[in-house]
Amino acid sequence: MSGDGVVEDLLRRSGPLVLGALVRRHGRFDLCEDAVQEALLAAAGAWPRHGLPAEPVAWLIAVAGRRLIDMLRSDHARRLREDTVAGDPSAHRLAPAADDELLHPAVDDTLELLLLCTHPALSEPSRIALTLRAVGGLTTAEIARAFLVPEPTMAQRISRAKATIGAAGASFTRSDDDRDERLTAALHVLYVVFTEGHTATAGPALTRLDLTAEALRLTRELHRLLPDDGEIAGLLALMLLVDARREARTGPDGRLVPLAEQDRRRWAHDAIAEAVDLLERTLSTAALGPYQLQAAIAAVHAEAAGDADTDWRQIALLYGMLERRSDNPVVTLNRAVAVGMADGPARGLAVLDSVADDPRLRRSHRPDAVRAHLLERLGDHAGAREHYQRAARAALNQPEKRYLEERAAGAAGFTGAPRG
Repeated sequence: MSGDGVVEDLLRRSGPLVLGALVRRHGRFDLCEDAVQEALLAAAGAWPRHGLPAEPVAWLIAVAGRRLIDMLRSDHARRLREDTVAGDPSAHRLAPAADDELLHPAVDDTLELLLLCTHPALSEPSRIALTLRAVGGLTTAEIARAFLVPEPTMAQRISRAKATIGAAGASFTRSDDDRDERLTAALHVLYVVFTEGHTATAGPALTRLDLTAEALRLTRELHRLLPDDGEIAGLLALMLLVDARREARTGPDGRLVPLAEQDRRRWAHDAIAEAVDLLERTLSTAALGPYQLQAAIAAVHAEAAGDADTDWRQIALLYGMLERRSDNPVVTLNRAVAVGMADGPARGLAVLDSVADDPRLRRSHRPDAVRAHLLERLGDHAGAREHYQRAARAALNQPEKRYLEERAAGAAGFTGAPRG
C-alpha cells in the first residue's frame, strides 16, 4: 500500500473513534461530525507532508475538539443574540478543553455510533448514508458514487440526517427496548449496503467491492462487540458465504456467470469454512432468525460439490421457514426457484404466481427472470424468451442486462438459477 493509501486507511479507521469520543463528551452529533470532517481534511493535507503523528487518534481528537469549541462558541453567541438562553445558566458554559480521557478514549463507541445513525426519525436512505459516512468513514463523494446520485444530492441527504438527529436530541443514552429496535435497524442497513455491493442496482459493473467490504468490516466489528447475538453472527456468516463466490461470478470479459456454471474452485473456501463454523455455533446457542436462515441457505449451496449435488429440497424448506418469518416477496421469488429445482418447474411457477401481482415487485426485473428460467426448464422456450426480454429491458445493471439478453437469444439448455 502506498504512503497515501496508508494515510487514507488510517483516517477511515480513526474517524469513527474520534467522532464517538466527541459525541460521548459533548453531544451535538451534527456539530461533532462537522468538526471531525474538518480534522480529517487537515490530517489528509498535513500527514503525507510531515509524517504521521505519534498518536494519530489523539491528534485528530485535539484538532476536532478545537474546531468544535469554535463552532459551539459561534452557536453560543448566536443563541445569546437571539435571547433564547435567558434564564438558563447552562447556556453560558462552553465545552471544556480536551483532557487526557478525551484524547485517549477507553471506550469503543462504534456500536453506539451505529445505533445513533439508525435513529427512528431517519428514513432508510438517510440511515444508510449517515452510517457509511459516520461509522464507515466514507466520503460524501464515495457514498454518492456508490448509490449513483450526484454528490450535492448526497451532501444534502447527509446534512438533513444530521440536522434531524440534532433536532431529536439524540444521544448515546437509550433504554434497552430502544437499543433492540435500533440494532435491528442497524443490521438491516448493513444488509442493504452489502446487497447493493454484491449486485449493484445499476451501473456498468456487477459488484461494488467497496460496499461489500465496508459492510463486512462493520458487521465483523459489531460481532466483536456483541459476540453472543445470533442474528449478528448470522448476518456475518451470510455475508462471508455470499462474498466467497465473488471471484467466480464474472468471466474475464466481465460477463455474469450464474451460480450453476461457476467454477467452485475459485470460491474463497477459507471464508466458507469460517462462516460455516460461525453458523454451526450460532444455531446451537441462539434463537433462529432471518439472517441465520439466509446463511443456512447459502451454506447449503457452498457445501455442495457441484450444482447437481445441491440439496434443493432443503433449500426450499429453509426458504419456506424464512417466508413465514418475513413479509418479503423476494423470499417467495427465491423459494419459487428452489421449488422449481426440487419438485419441477410447474410447482415453481405456482409459487411464483402467488406474488405475481405484488406491487413491491413492480419495478423489479427479477419476477420475469425467474419466470423465464422456470419456463425454459418446462420446455416453453418461446415463453422463456419473452420473459427474458422483458427482464432485460427492466434490468439497470449492465452485466445482468447483457446476461438476460443472451438468455433471450436462445441458450435453451440453461438449467441453473437466474443469477449468481
